[in-house]
Amino acid sequence: MEWRNIIRGAVMGISDLIPGVSGGTMALALGIYKQLLEAINGIFSRNWKQHFAFLIPLGIGILAAVFTLSGLMEWLLEHHPKPTFFFFLGLILGIIPLLLRKIEYRKSFRASHYLLVAIAAVLVALTAFAREDGLDSVIQNFTAGDYIFLFFAGWLASSAMILPGISGSFVLLLLGAYPTVIGALSDRNLLVIGVVGCGVVIGILVMSRLIHFLLAHYTVGTYAVIIGMVVGSIVVVFPGFTSQIGTLLICLVMLVVGYGASLLIGRFDR
Repeated sequence: MEWRNIIRGAVMGISDLIPGVSGGTMALALGIYKQLLEAINGIFSRNWKQHFAFLIPLGIGILAAVFTLSGLMEWLLEHHPKPTFFFFLGLILGIIPLLLRKIEYRKSFRASHYLLVAIAAVLVALTAFAREDGLDSVIQNFTAGDYIFLFFAGWLASSAMILPGISGSFVLLLLGAYPTVIGALSDRNLLVIGVVGCGVVIGILVMSRLIHFLLAHYTVGTYAVIIGMVVGSIVVVFPGFTSQIGTLLICLVMLVVGYGASLLIGRFDR
């Protein structure tokens, strides 16, 4: 089954290339979100070999997608941005009924849970209107404070990667660290990459434990927040409509294709 995890990782890797699309959201669509959290939390347990057997092919898929498909995704976003975003929008829309059905919301949801959905949706949706001032500045002469900032930027970005509905790359954009991190990757600045990487690893380990705890002890409430985040991400990903009829039809087709793909993936994994 390792090839399936490589493919799943590739889908997550593609989504991580796009600010606004969360790898955690794609993990939900692929039906591996809970298993992903358990595997990350089990790295230091007795069954570490079993968890690494799950994570390694997933990681291979993510890295392969990032390094091999980044050019394709850049081309699609540059030349066909709206159809591309509408496809991801369809994927996200298809996740919502799967989550509602999984938690059996008609039986389990109370008024407080609907309130949690609304609050989480609004908070994530508001990130779409966040200003991106100062994002062109790249740190040149690094100080100790800069390295501390980049460490916590990586921490926050990786925490967002684990959460459905929030994009890690978008968090880096909002923090103003995205150009510096991308520049470090291009220039092979190992010190900056190492500092950000440490923040990413620690953030994933800490956040996955927190979410796993919440899912175990506050299952319905946690699902309500996750569903709200996914709903709010619709606003973030939505690229707006176009006045060109041909492009609009293609966008609607890609929306349906993405929605159908999400439902098929969910049914396949069940």
